[in-house]
Amino acid sequence: MPHTLASLVNHTALKLTVLAGQDGLDVPVRWAHASELIDPVPYMEGGELLLITALKLDAQDPEATRRYVRRVAQAGVIGLGFAVGVNYEEVPEALVQAARQEGLPLLGVPRRTPFIAISKAVSAAVAADQYRAVTAGFEAQRELTRAALSAEGPAELLARLAAHLDGWAALYDASGAVVAAAPDWAARRAARLAEDVARLRERPAPASSVVSDTDGDDRVELQSLGTGRRARGVLAVGTAAPLGTAERYAVHSAVALLTLTTERSRALQDAEQRLGAAVLKMLLAGEPDHARAVAGRLYGGLLDAPFRVVVAEPVPADDQAAAPQGQGGTPAVLEALADAMDSAAARTGEAVLAVPDGSRLIVLVADGGAAADACAAFAAAAQARAGTQPRNGARPVRGATGRTEQLAVGLSAPAGPTAAATAYRQAEAALHVARRRGRTLVEHEDVAAGSVLPLLADDAVRAFADGLLRALREHDATGRGDLVASLRAWLARHGQWDAAAADLGVHRHTLRYRMRRVEEILGRSLDDADVRMELWLALKATSAPPEE
Repeated sequence: MPHTLASLVNHTALKLTVLAGQDGLDVPVRWAHASELIDPVPYMEGGELLLITALKLDAQDPEATRRYVRRVAQAGVIGLGFAVGVNYEEVPEALVQAARQEGLPLLGVPRRTPFIAISKAVSAAVAADQYRAVTAGFEAQRELTRAALSAEGPAELLARLAAHLDGWAALYDASGAVVAAAPDWAARRAARLAEDVARLRERPAPASSVVSDTDGDDRVELQSLGTGRRARGVLAVGTAAPLGTAERYAVHSAVALLTLTTERSRALQDAEQRLGAAVLKMLLAGEPDHARAVAGRLYGGLLDAPFRVVVAEPVPADDQAAAPQGQGGTPAVLEALADAMDSAAARTGEAVLAVPDGSRLIVLVADGGAAADACAAFAAAAQARAGTQPRNGARPVRGATGRTEQLAVGLSAPAGPTAAATAYRQAEAALHVARRRGRTLVEHEDVAAGSVLPLLADDAVRAFADGLLRALREHDATGRGDLVASLRAWLARHGQWDAAAADLGVHRHTLRYRMRRVEEILGRSLDDADVRMELWLALKATSAPPEE
């Protein structure tokens, strides 16, 4: 309970009397200070009881007294203590009237009560309050530590913290989702702070902010958790008033305990990631039995049902700039994607196998599971946040550093352990299409259901096609025939001479002669199905307009 002017007035040894400002006696006293300066304001911090004898102040001059009282009141002085019988036998009426006019408490101090006695009383009360706050803080720390080590872990810790604060508390994971709240109704309140939490997570940890609330009457503080560049979580606490010393101790203890829990979980995740990398390597090497044995209970459930392979990589907006890096050198946008999938999977209890591979992220997710849905939602949000269309068509994403990042994701068809390598190739192919088409996410089904022709716009394919057909085009340029058009018509008619000749408006013998010339110039037989396929694709590639 803070010490107030009323506490001093009720202190039987001080014998203080109230001469003015009775309505302001419940204000806490931060300190008691004696000063005879005409202008003590530069030496005040606010919250003090100012003790005076009016040695230099003409306390009988109404105008001078009003100016003095008004100035100290505006500086935050909460009351005046006037020594009776020192320089004035009675408290001057001008001082009493000035104090009443300003609503400033004026206390009469009898001659037998020295100022030092008042200062000691205030000092002892302040020390007692601090001791009670520290004691309560240590008790809260012990209680929160026991809660953190209990089976319920963070959920129990939040419940104890909310009780200590007489308010509410909520915990957000690395993706910004609410994972626990106390009391239960606080989850809805915490969900409304998603944007504030997102802004705090963009700042290096540790960081904090106070949220102004227009919908409720609570005061909310946000504290980021973690020791690295990116926050691993956020703690929110809501109270009816600013936190006191004891409450501040409790919040700091909760932040420390949750950070330790988060960092410990991070170490476990690193170990799981190394195990996951070994499982993935075995799957891609065609050793599903060995992979299943190594996966054990951690990833075994993922291999017992159809899964999908996700391959993601950042696409810098500036071709000359690398994507912003996260912890351990992993691009920040990939860390955010991994966090989103991990958080979604954790809420449903499903396994996710995520392995950073240089500037890429490879993930195995359950087909139709929460992690797969989270991947799709993350990609959709990234594409929706795209501000401008860069030259290469990739979609920009705002990274944790505030720089523009772009993301491309390829998703395979459902597969089992024996087909993991095939699924990986499908995801890579879908990723390539995503980059070329400027899409954030492409599924293998989209590639398989579409046409292969858009893929021929690649510069390397076009160069191959130009080289393959160059000799024929050079022959046609001499005016000695139209071999390229004849070849296209013949292939389009599946080698049917009469139909192709009719399309060209020539005799079939003329077409046969031209096809023999094609074989002679190219040094290839048109009886070979592979040759016919390559020539057809080359014709398509060179006729397709180049991508911008």
